[in-house]
Amino acid sequence: MQRVSYPSFRTVLGEHEIVRVAGANHALGGLLAEEAGFQAVWSSSLEVSASRGVPDASILSMAEYLESAANIQKVLRIPVVADCDTGYGGNLNVAHMVHEFEDAGITAVCIEDKLFPKMNSFVAGGQTLLDTAEFASKIVTAKRAQSTDDMFVIARTEALISGLDVAAALERCRAYADSGADAVLVHSKAKSRDQVLGFLEGWDFRCPVVIVPTTYPDWHIDEIKAAGVSVVIYANQGLRATVTALRDTYRAVYRHGDSTVVEDSIASVQDIFDLQRLPEWQKLDA
Repeated sequence: MQRVSYPSFRTVLGEHEIVRVAGANHALGGLLAEEAGFQAVWSSSLEVSASRGVPDASILSMAEYLESAANIQKVLRIPVVADCDTGYGGNLNVAHMVHEFEDAGITAVCIEDKLFPKMNSFVAGGQTLLDTAEFASKIVTAKRAQSTDDMFVIARTEALISGLDVAAALERCRAYADSGADAVLVHSKAKSRDQVLGFLEGWDFRCPVVIVPTTYPDWHIDEIKAAGVSVVIYANQGLRATVTALRDTYRAVYRHGDSTVVEDSIASVQDIFDLQRLPEWQKLDA
């Protein structure tokens, strides 16, 4: 069986007006995102943490997140963007992170400007930001550490998450772009797109903008593109759908005493074989 090849995230971004990215925490989820048409997969720290049954609060190690991202990338023909939280520590940790993820074939990483250890953005409180200059120095370090031009570093600001205004988010992102970030991610947990639109209106597009419309899900992709966004990440919809589907399936089977009640609504075993590319593996044992 031939090893799967894939373009770098930088290449994909150059080939599309807007890149749509789906969150996943394992290779099968990545395969389903690719099958649906997404141009990249977000190896989500929330999803990876949840898959281990622990909070998204810097509990898992870099090695554990790296393993998940690398396992996803191995089977895909589209690039993985790794959610690397704060870079797992200080500047030297960031350099180590870039080396390790790059060696694993990951061509895009995202780090955020919160203090380590971080708490998930949608949890009330605990959203203390790193000083702008200190985080900008992390970006400089990340770019110095990369060994190929393919590595794409996304600087994520949590300014709006922490309660600061759009002007503060813009100031931070300008500093990060000037420090070498390949793109900036502006994150908001507001129930409308207004904060992000305000950011876009004030942004000079010195580098691409990434958004994560978790709390403002009604923003259509055509409108997002028209507003000037380059990358949109649907970061946790897959995880949330999985929780609902598994809960409903397990409860139905237990309640009814057999699985016939769900058989018509779940994937066939053959479907799983196809996703595993079983025929290609069988040829190796011919």
